[in-house]
Amino acid sequence: MRIILIIALLTVTGYLLFWPVPVEPEAWDAPENKGYSGVHLTNDKLSLADSLTLGDEFGPEDFALRSDGTIATATHSGTIMLLAPGATKFTAWVNTGGRPLGMEFDANDNLIVADAFSGLLSISPSSDIRLLTDTVNDTPIVYADDVDVAENGMIYFSDATTKFSAKAYSGTLSGSLLEILEHKGNGRLLAYNPATKATTVEMDGLTFANGVAISENQQYVLVNETGSYRVLRYFIAGPKAGMVDVFIDNLPGFPDNIARAPDGGYWVGFASPRSASLDDLSHSPFLRKIVQRLPAFLRPKAKDYGHVIKISKQGKVIDDLQDPSGGYPLTTGVLETADMLYISSLTAPTVAVLNKANLP
Repeated sequence: MRIILIIALLTVTGYLLFWPVPVEPEAWDAPENKGYSGVHLTNDKLSLADSLTLGDEFGPEDFALRSDGTIATATHSGTIMLLAPGATKFTAWVNTGGRPLGMEFDANDNLIVADAFSGLLSISPSSDIRLLTDTVNDTPIVYADDVDVAENGMIYFSDATTKFSAKAYSGTLSGSLLEILEHKGNGRLLAYNPATKATTVEMDGLTFANGVAISENQQYVLVNETGSYRVLRYFIAGPKAGMVDVFIDNLPGFPDNIARAPDGGYWVGFASPRSASLDDLSHSPFLRKIVQRLPAFLRPKAKDYGHVIKISKQGKVIDDLQDPSGGYPLTTGVLETADMLYISSLTAPTVAVLNKANLP
């Protein structure tokens, strides 16, 4: 019996130390987590939300607002759904055959979609789906994530990771966890020019490049770097064109989508609060590799905690809505209209809706 125990112990030890895993973690300096304090003091404002049904679908990742007031959202099945003005439920429109994530209507009401499985798509008002690009510099785009369209027609979108393909690694959540655990910076911001059909790399070295939003004055693009708890600003015009700075950092969760509000500010959704264990292991690539060898239920995972914030054009938090109960879980972002807030989620079977007049 003793020999069997020793053999078992050696087997487990060998597995934890040497079994091959897809990540090659790098050390980084996680900022001190200030938690839910200050401007992020715990509240339950998001728990006041009502909901709109998605029928049999789930996971409304993002929204786009058409010129006639119709709202589009996408689901895990690949189905894009529409909410007509005055309607009380979303109805199915088209299916991309992949996993549509970020989306935005262009000036001609084509829906531009970042599809994690397929690349950058354009869906015409008559429902024709066309691939715009799935490569850049002879490299595949394996995790198109979020997108925004500039007034001049340029399309900016994120490729969350060049290494952990959403399709090859069993879905978007699995790919994101691997990229964040490795923290090598495989993500990038891309641009697609509809006039020339050229795709270019604008920024790279990002740890899970996620939400994308163009400023009201068209001078810069904001990009959520999910794995580093911050939002970066990339200048696309003016004397700082091509430069990058930090718009806001040391956020209390993993920022997912970012969308411009009607007043020029920005809404950011947090898919989950930060993980204390991941932060504690930020300096130890060796231990993070061991973590990846653990059974899935023992690894750090997303927590069901609803949380969205609004930040000003100067990068200051001006509103914070939370649901600590996780009743509306894994929040990804917000679409603000004249009177309502529509909140998206990675996994929820509904869209959360808040009447702005009812907010405290």
